[in-house]
Amino acid sequence: MKAVIYCRVSTEKETQASSLERQEMELRQLAAEFHFEIIEVIQEMKSGFEIERDGMLQVMDLAKEGYADVLLVQDETRIGRGSAKIAILHTLGKYGVKCYTISEQGEIQLTEADSMVLEIVSLVEDYQRKLHNAKIKRGMRRAVNKGYRPERNLSNLTKGGRERKEVPIEEIVRLRQLELTFKEIATTLNGLGFDISKATVHRRYQEYVDAQN
Repeated sequence: MKAVIYCRVSTEKETQASSLERQEMELRQLAAEFHFEIIEVIQEMKSGFEIERDGMLQVMDLAKEGYADVLLVQDETRIGRGSAKIAILHTLGKYGVKCYTISEQGEIQLTEADSMVLEIVSLVEDYQRKLHNAKIKRGMRRAVNKGYRPERNLSNLTKGGRERKEVPIEEIVRLRQLELTFKEIATTLNGLGFDISKATVHRRYQEYVDAQN
């Protein structure tokens, strides 16, 4: 398994440099015990309450790209403090990255309270995803019921993705004529694979109206 070593101290005092070195040495030993392959060693001097830490963002990038399987830290407080820790652990969990600590000599063992919060966050995120999908389906259903036929109007639709960012103004106008709101138009077109916001839909439509006058 590929591992990233993450060492952190909360201040930029020179006296903290030795702490970073000690953390790295102990984490290298931990990696050796579990036969992990170290692919990156990251050190930084930042408060654990901050989420936007350059070092931690680098950890997240490695996790997201699938380069890392394990994050090695001295203890759970090195990951972060308070809500920052929960947010980071939740994100790492989504990427399938496990956390090992020196203090526990193995995979991190969360408190019952932390585990409960992570479970709640996951449930809320899942509900938000389902709600978003439901909104897309509702917008599509309303558009189709009003006579919109995407298979005829969007012959060059990009399949299986949301790469297209330019939306033909004709589609916006056609959906607007079917009495859909700008939000419903944006939701419908997003469901068809177009990456466009409500504000952009409104702006494009207004530009069209102005051009007609």
